[in-house]
Amino acid sequence: MIMESTPDIAVVIPCHEHATELVKTLAALSAQSLMPREVVVVDDGSTDRPEDVVAMFRDRLPITTIRFDVNRGAPAARNAGADATEAPFLLFLDADAELVPDALQTFHDALDQHPEASFAYADFLWGAKRFRGRPFDRKALERRNYIHTTSLLRREAFPGFDETLRKFQDWDLWLTMAERGTVGVWIDRDLFRIEPRTQGMSRWMPRIAHVIPWQKLGFVPKEISNYREAEDIVRKKHGI
Repeated sequence: MIMESTPDIAVVIPCHEHATELVKTLAALSAQSLMPREVVVVDDGSTDRPEDVVAMFRDRLPITTIRFDVNRGAPAARNAGADATEAPFLLFLDADAELVPDALQTFHDALDQHPEASFAYADFLWGAKRFRGRPFDRKALERRNYIHTTSLLRREAFPGFDETLRKFQDWDLWLTMAERGTVGVWIDRDLFRIEPRTQGMSRWMPRIAHVIPWQKLGFVPKEISNYREAEDIVRKKHGI
């Protein structure tokens, strides 16, 4: 039985080959103290049938699916999910992220308490490692991203994700919003956890890997090379 939901929040979950992780993600979402009005899982050309997982939660969540026949990337999936919903707040939830039970309530309260903010973001765990944010600061954001995609946004401030980017879509989004004069509010609590794996967020590498002078060693790992190329694209786009 679906619990009474708030009319405020739409949750958009892009999913590409994450059906196994999606089970825990939807279980955590269905256990929220504040339920969403809409949940959309966007199957981004998966082969592991995430629709079967969604079917397990239809009596617990107001959930629908969108399917792409081919993989179009997370930005396109998130934009399609946003377009398919109407609630005034958007939460872009990764398919391998497990929310703590009061996460939606905490995000929602933060924006209620800070009407000047267009989005609320929080700390999170990546396995056993804690990723801690900081109070919103545009200059600091231009140096590096400290805001995860799994954040709550006011729909009217959402500019859409750049579908040409394969990496740093979240950083690009926050920079675009900052350039338009919007600000965020930081919640200094771990509101979700991501289980490390070989795809998606779990391809993160420790910071030391990015400061090693690989060129002098005569070899640059592919992940480092891809990271730097993508970072350059975003920096050039925003003139930073």
